[in-house]
Amino acid sequence: MNECPVPDAVLDIGTRHGTTRVHRFGRGDAPPIVLLPALMATSACYAPLIPAFAAHRPVYVIDTLGEAGRSVQTEPFAGIPDRARCLDDVLDGLELTDVHLVGGSTGGWHAFNQVIHAPGRIASISTLDPTTVTAKFSWPAIWYGVLGAVLDRDWIWRRFLRWSAGEDIMDQPDAQLVLAGIRTYRPRVPFQTCPADDDIRSVTVPVLALFGARSVVHDSSVAADRLRALLPRAEVETLPDAGHYLFLRPDDRARIVERVLDFVHRTNLDRR
Repeated sequence: MNECPVPDAVLDIGTRHGTTRVHRFGRGDAPPIVLLPALMATSACYAPLIPAFAAHRPVYVIDTLGEAGRSVQTEPFAGIPDRARCLDDVLDGLELTDVHLVGGSTGGWHAFNQVIHAPGRIASISTLDPTTVTAKFSWPAIWYGVLGAVLDRDWIWRRFLRWSAGEDIMDQPDAQLVLAGIRTYRPRVPFQTCPADDDIRSVTVPVLALFGARSVVHDSSVAADRLRALLPRAEVETLPDAGHYLFLRPDDRARIVERVLDFVHRTNLDRR
């Protein structure tokens, strides 16, 4: 969190499933951006992007309930729709509407889950190499997950992070944070699965989906092609030099921020 700007507010929002920690950055009354982190990555994973987003509009960053972070789960989720209801409780508690969700990896899955099961407060979603939306995890990713769950050895998860990033990132604070979350937090959440095709076709809010051509956790080419087929009006792009962690490199980071802000701006104009 020391890599993030100082938040304008730190909030704990009560929901039917527990308390969700939210950090707010930036001011103004423009429709907000809400950032949904990757699995076990917490709010801190967006430290490189928060200043650029917050310079243009209010930004809320969420520690996803049921995963590592400062949120505290008190009641179990009965199923995947409950996760959307929980986030809707958070947005309701924040009194937010016309929200632009931005989610990376599993956060992208959460964004789609939201507009499938509880879309009322959402103006658009932008997803960064979203997993298990239109393509399943690759077999190596599944193998690492099973091996890590059975043996629970630090070296397995370190190797997984290096493999999934395409380079050694273990000296970076966010990689160490994810590793700590994987090793020490035991989630109580429904298993993350691909939505049905008809559920994806039912999405009516504007969608931006950016994929990394070198992503190894899934087949990003298949994921992008299927999303185009299911949602012809979605804006789907593949970044040729990026892996799964799309904003790992500064050049990609700047391109993603610019692309998302442009998409959000155009969506706002269309809604007037």
